[in-house]
Amino acid sequence: MIKYILIICLFFIGCVTDRSFNTSNICDIFKTNPKWKSFTEDTKEKWGVPVSLQLSFMKQESSFSRTARPPRKKVLGFIPGLRASSAYGYSQALDGTWKEYKQSTGNLDADRKDFKDASDFIGWYVDGSYRLLKLSKNDVYNHYLAYHEGRGGFQKKSYNKKKWLLDVAKKVERQAKEYSNQIQKCNFHKNSVF
Repeated sequence: MIKYILIICLFFIGCVTDRSFNTSNICDIFKTNPKWKSFTEDTKEKWGVPVSLQLSFMKQESSFSRTARPPRKKVLGFIPGLRASSAYGYSQALDGTWKEYKQSTGNLDADRKDFKDASDFIGWYVDGSYRLLKLSKNDVYNHYLAYHEGRGGFQKKSYNKKKWLLDVAKKVERQAKEYSNQIQKCNFHKNSVF
């Protein structure tokens, strides 16, 4: 009996923990996941979107969990109901926006659970917001608001009715600044494009 309980506990621990790094430290993130560094650098080269912005969005949206989803709403306080949205993966991209990304970029095999695709998606989305909304690609705060509310919502300033979201955007902006400062102290090659 104890053996079965132990197996069940280990199973749940394995499901909950899919990362073993400090999500607030860019050096630790890239030391643990070296390919992520090149993927985010590729996105910066392609879309002009800072690595620190990409990672701060992913940290906020999914805590770097490839299978992250919004929690289910509870029916009668305990029965799992529908999810608040179709957001999924590292970038928490919605079904419709992900479909638009795949069609727009020709990356038809893109997967929201794939870090490389999630990084590219964020680059694509921020580039689109830069073009439409005329936001500097270094403006993490406003890009996060546009990312969360959608570009139409941003244009309507829907975020002004959500103090909690303004606070989250400030938090994401602070995290991006921390990542930018930390990368200078990492022991990576000097040709990095951060």
